[in-house]
Amino acid sequence: MFTLRRPIASILRKNLHKNVTALSIGHTRSLSSIPSDDFDHELTEKTSPITVFTEDEQMTRDAVRQWAREELQPIVRDMDNEAKLRPEILQALFDQGFMGMEIPAEYNGSELSFTSACLAVEEISRVDPSTAILVDIHNTLNNNAVRFWGSEDLQKQWLPRLATDTASSFCLSEADSGSDAFAMKTTATASPDGSYYTINGTKLWISNAKEAGVFLLFANADPSKGYKGITAFMVDANTEGIHVGKPENKLGLKASSTCPLTFENVQVDASQVLGEVGLGYKYCINILNEGRIGIAAQQIGIAKGCLYDIALPYMMERKQFGSAIGDFQGMQHQYAQMATEIHAAEVMMYNACRLKEAGLPFVKEASMVKLFSSQVSERTASKTIEWLGGIGFTKDLMAEKMYRDCKVGSIYEGSSNIQLQTIAKLISAEYK
Repeated sequence: MFTLRRPIASILRKNLHKNVTALSIGHTRSLSSIPSDDFDHELTEKTSPITVFTEDEQMTRDAVRQWAREELQPIVRDMDNEAKLRPEILQALFDQGFMGMEIPAEYNGSELSFTSACLAVEEISRVDPSTAILVDIHNTLNNNAVRFWGSEDLQKQWLPRLATDTASSFCLSEADSGSDAFAMKTTATASPDGSYYTINGTKLWISNAKEAGVFLLFANADPSKGYKGITAFMVDANTEGIHVGKPENKLGLKASSTCPLTFENVQVDASQVLGEVGLGYKYCINILNEGRIGIAAQQIGIAKGCLYDIALPYMMERKQFGSAIGDFQGMQHQYAQMATEIHAAEVMMYNACRLKEAGLPFVKEASMVKLFSSQVSERTASKTIEWLGGIGFTKDLMAEKMYRDCKVGSIYEGSSNIQLQTIAKLISAEYK
């Protein structure tokens, strides 16, 4: 009923690019950097509002929303209490086509747009951010890395599995390499004949580690070259020598497994190198830029879930002094403010998606929306608990869970300070 891969995906693909926003033609700057007096000359085709989606994107959003509310929502609290993703939910994500959003149909993927993938993450996040982060990392980081830089053989090997039955993890962080990601100590030593690599090291904070059937691993194949020795590998989770540690006892996103990974003399065939040896640092930077938009989608989904699915229904039903509390002017001003901030964040996100799809620079916009959306989600979740009063401080409603889940938005895939540094660097470069 909800499946995107079949038969809906075949319908969606016909209209995939039909109404994509025309941002500019043959231009290499983002719209935010265009002087206003030049604006009319930059657009040579009629544009659509950023918040207007193509037919396939609307169908994707609606299908994901329906599945999340009917199939996922009833067991979200149980998964949070158990701190474990239910196997049937993981299977459903594959069955519905949510795990191969941009993977081509020839590899059994849904062959949809990047915007569609972010809409899926947003809608799932309105119900359960823990499930959404699995979908986000799998689609915006790992699947796309294989699509962009994997050899033809590597794509044939992994894309069908990534689309249909194999979850994945992005293995970058280590004890001494967090924001300074390229200070990693994990090594990949080539065999004398170059036919395989032996990997040794430990990765920390690896999302989806328990569920993953494959790891996109970054390791240094030539430490003498510093970060220019960093190489990306596709590592089958069943390879001998891999140990998945105990999941972290986290504040939020409890159903999402976050574990340390230890690699002890793990032998990986040279055919599993993603792209070129020594270019892993470039692939990492580029794919994380896209991933930040996915995190923004999660944070915006949390904010929308808090305001529109929890707070407003309650405020319009709850009465005090003979009136719904949502009708008091003091309350109206507060939720109007949050609605405005959420709208600003979603417009920023959709714009970043369109820039990316159009092949235009989007790094600054991705950092901006990742930064801003994490702030908006935290404010909205906090306000929601206040608006709900005493019941908001309990587990009777989902507000407290959203409050816990949103906090990591300012930490992972680049902390807020890293986003500010990136934004400032790109802005200052325009004046030099």
